[in-house]
Amino acid sequence: MSEVVLPALGESVTEGTVTRWLKKVGETVAVDEPLVEVSTDKVDTEIPSPVAGVLQQILVQEDETIEVGTVLAVVGESAAAEAPATPTAPPEAAAPQTQPEAPKAPVSEAPAPTPPAPVAAPAPVAPPAPVAAPVAPPAPVAVPAVAPAAASESESDPNYVTPIVRKLASDMGVDLARVTGTGIGGRIRKEDVIAAGSQTSTTATTPAAPTATSHTEASALRGTTEPMSRLRKVLAERAVASMQQSAQLTTVVEVDVTAVAQLRDRVKGDFLAKTGNKLSFMPFFTLAAAEALRAHPKINSTAEGETIVYHDGENISFAVDTERGLLTPVLRNTASMSIAELARQIADMAERTRNNQLKPDELSGGTFTVTNTGSRGALFDTPVVFLPQSAILGTGIVTKRPAVVKDASGNEAIAIRSMVYLALSYDHRIIDGADASRYLSDVKMRLEAGAFEPNLGI
Repeated sequence: MSEVVLPALGESVTEGTVTRWLKKVGETVAVDEPLVEVSTDKVDTEIPSPVAGVLQQILVQEDETIEVGTVLAVVGESAAAEAPATPTAPPEAAAPQTQPEAPKAPVSEAPAPTPPAPVAAPAPVAPPAPVAAPVAPPAPVAVPAVAPAAASESESDPNYVTPIVRKLASDMGVDLARVTGTGIGGRIRKEDVIAAGSQTSTTATTPAAPTATSHTEASALRGTTEPMSRLRKVLAERAVASMQQSAQLTTVVEVDVTAVAQLRDRVKGDFLAKTGNKLSFMPFFTLAAAEALRAHPKINSTAEGETIVYHDGENISFAVDTERGLLTPVLRNTASMSIAELARQIADMAERTRNNQLKPDELSGGTFTVTNTGSRGALFDTPVVFLPQSAILGTGIVTKRPAVVKDASGNEAIAIRSMVYLALSYDHRIIDGADASRYLSDVKMRLEAGAFEPNLGI
């Protein structure tokens, strides 16, 4: 017997909630095969079986919250699992083996028809063919003996779909009944749904023209209810607590990022070839924000009672939209990074966050947050500061529009420029409006100058 315990999922994680058992008592499991889904205030993860065998006991029920180190279940070795199945199979298998050995002797043929009642009646009517009668019954008996076993295996639900994969399929419009799973035991994985969704979108490209009047599809969630996930509960509690315990204010500035856009257009091909990552505006915004924090420590501080703690490093949390909710992985010592390093870490951590592969410690320790609210087309918003941080910077969509510019002689003209809104929300208990404006002014100057060539890192 082996105990399955809730492991330590990070330095700051002390407990977790069982959201769903992936196996039932009596089912066989392989080494490292997922047994149960557990949700924490940082990540949702699957706990694998440490040994191969049979799930003997489930000690923690779904929706129960337990501490790290608690025993979740007991798994027995494979040999123990075969024992209960053995007594069932031999009685059925023994009958067909006994009868084939006795067809030559007429004495053994007489008792053979005795068990099945229907065969005993026709025996006096057809005395010349007593051999044919007992031979026929064994054949059908052998077939049902195999059929129930196959049926019970199919009922073990090897293609169980996790809630994350099920929601992804719903969002992509993929019919799970038509997806072939490539995971352990035929389970459908996220990659299977994405592959099926790609095929569906390719196939549906041509016939989509007649339905051009419909831009959106009704969600399957309409008219339904569902309980909040643990992550959603934590986000809700933290958001409300932050709004109640701090005085939040937002200041917005407009920035001309034409110089950055031009630099990006010039180097993005070479950047992709050398780093393997696409060059977006996000690394430029993040670097400018981190550099300005060095000169404005109030924006990178924390209020602890009547004391203000000024952090000695710029650890930037950046918001990632996932199907489970908003998560904020942390970039360490961001002000000293190059654009290439920022692009690499942002892409890597965002991907692992969406795939639920991020380590819990990578979600803690942030001192300031950057959120790209323009990724879905928003001009700007007023982001919420999550304690213990004191400020968060929202970057809107970069869009071209007319703006007044000056030439070298000071002459003004109207030109098409790449513009963006930057919105800084902050805790007004320790950061004044003037502090916020000074910080935003420095970020604005850095971006409008566009002198990031030395920082590209390629």
